[in-house]
Amino acid sequence: MSHDDVVRAAIHPGIGIARVGNSPQGFYVGPEVTHPAPKQPGAYKDGDRQLKREVARFRVYGYNAAGEVVAELTAADAEIEWSVRLANRKAAWYQFQLALDIPQAAEAPPSERRNKNVVGADRRGLTIDSGARTVCGRDARGPAFNSGEFMGSPVYLGELRTDDAGRLLFFPGHGKSASYTVEPATTYANNDTWHDDVADGPVHARVRIGGREIPCDGAWVVVAPPNYAPDVVGVRPLYDVLFDTWVRSGMLPFPQRISFSRDVLPIFQHYADAQWVNFGFAQQFGWGGPYDFNDPELLARLSRQATGGGGGDENRELRRQVFHYFRAPQPQSEVASPWPWMYGDDMNVPAQSPLQHLSMTDTQFRMLRLWVAGDYEDDYDPARRPPSSLDQVPLAEQPAMLDKAALWFCLGEAFHPGCEMTWPVRHASMYRAPFRFRERPAGEPEPDYGPVLTPQEALAPGGPLYDQAPGDVSRWMAVPWQTDTASCRAGYEKEYDPYLPTFWPARVPNHVLTLEDYERAIDPNLPPAERVSSFRQRAVWYRGLQGSYQQQINEMVSQFGDLGVVETRPGVSGVPELPPVMLVESKPGFPGMEAPADRNRVLVSVSREESALAAEGTTQRLSLTAEVAPDHAAEEVVVGFIEKIHRRR
Repeated sequence: MSHDDVVRAAIHPGIGIARVGNSPQGFYVGPEVTHPAPKQPGAYKDGDRQLKREVARFRVYGYNAAGEVVAELTAADAEIEWSVRLANRKAAWYQFQLALDIPQAAEAPPSERRNKNVVGADRRGLTIDSGARTVCGRDARGPAFNSGEFMGSPVYLGELRTDDAGRLLFFPGHGKSASYTVEPATTYANNDTWHDDVADGPVHARVRIGGREIPCDGAWVVVAPPNYAPDVVGVRPLYDVLFDTWVRSGMLPFPQRISFSRDVLPIFQHYADAQWVNFGFAQQFGWGGPYDFNDPELLARLSRQATGGGGGDENRELRRQVFHYFRAPQPQSEVASPWPWMYGDDMNVPAQSPLQHLSMTDTQFRMLRLWVAGDYEDDYDPARRPPSSLDQVPLAEQPAMLDKAALWFCLGEAFHPGCEMTWPVRHASMYRAPFRFRERPAGEPEPDYGPVLTPQEALAPGGPLYDQAPGDVSRWMAVPWQTDTASCRAGYEKEYDPYLPTFWPARVPNHVLTLEDYERAIDPNLPPAERVSSFRQRAVWYRGLQGSYQQQINEMVSQFGDLGVVETRPGVSGVPELPPVMLVESKPGFPGMEAPADRNRVLVSVSREESALAAEGTTQRLSLTAEVAPDHAAEEVVVGFIEKIHRRR
């Protein structure tokens, strides 16, 4: 086929993800396949150990009248003019209290307007909107999104560039957050007077081939917090949540026949991935653990229906037992023991709801049922290596791979409120097609929902879950993002487990293998027992943040780039107790910080007054202090009454 066959074009990925970073110049391009080759250690920070920005790259593909991919269209064969509209509307939107699409939302505090004391025309100052920007050509540097203001102060939201083939490179902001009244942040999600530089908006391209204009399907870019564990995929990727949404709505078909390698194996391996970011997962699913889902022998049993010469389904009972470990959709109990050991949308301490913990999606659970029944393609090959770069993917499959990869490294875990996006994205009304948000026509105003956004108004036809304008996807998230990221930890229910359940460890680690412990583990001159012991240790990732909860969330605003990044490094061969590949925390930027002596200890200091108030369900503001033993001053401290985990009923 030639370019003359192209009758339409589309931008991929349909939803692109960019991530903030505080490095002035450093950046890297986000994942374009689901199994990208790991970057070299140190690749995610610059020479001053500042965090690089993750850039979203968008490509244009041409399609023929039959809907087949003809080619990727680049500056070599087409004129492409890119246009992006971007805004941040967090401070002008409503508070996050609870996902408004779950029954428990009726019992949550009302979702009042953020900054409700800013009224009338002054509220326009709460929206950061730089309008549209365009760029075209090869290696071009387009204009910055720097004309938007927050309460009179300019805010940089990012900029446009192109690569050497004319593809769009979207650079996000630098993770800067501030209060226009210079007030400290006090809570995880709804800090009045504050703004950040996270944003979102539509991406369009005007495409011409030989002077002929080609209609082009647009996309969307979403700016998110940093990815502190870029080689780890979440237990429930956002892609799986959206795929489930589109399958249940009829936008996409359920697979005619499920594949073990494509549909089932990733579910297991994401649990193994979590060993590098949570100590509890490391014990159960880590190297040599009871359910090490990277163990080829275990995977062979889970994938093979018949392993001997009898011809029967010899592993069905094992499949059945593993299946029953998983938490089904629409759970009926708040018991924490089923998999996954993750907090859910209605997380609260003490637990009061079956939605306290995360469950499988309907589509995931349906796939597992077919797997248990033996109705699946037994295609597991331990020698198979998925493509590690886009040029290894056949042309016809590249658009779908780009769409999937962008969301594969986002979290569909607890929408409380979430990491990259939150609960509205699981509603089919948000989309005109899979991976394509509905775009509100420019100049068409959104209805005024009044001083409080109720669940009924949020879910009503024509409401905020339908047409989207710049800034509408990210407005539901915490403001600023750092306060929520610093609040999402693990093991809040200490009577159950000090490390489990957990929030979002694939993006915001809980416990990590330090560089010091890694170096001891791979040192052949040390006794084997000492090497294994070092490998088994984990340090609290947040250990550099000091003081009370309020001090920590404010320190996160200015020092988020000092936290370590979990990177892939060579492991050990020939020692059964040590894996051939390890994921290791890079050296944090906090001055003089080393791995603590008691690496896995998590301290909790809650006064009697705070405990009583939490039990009563009050949301009274408290003065939070931490009493930490001197030899554990660097450990994680979760103190007092935190609205994210102790919510009034």
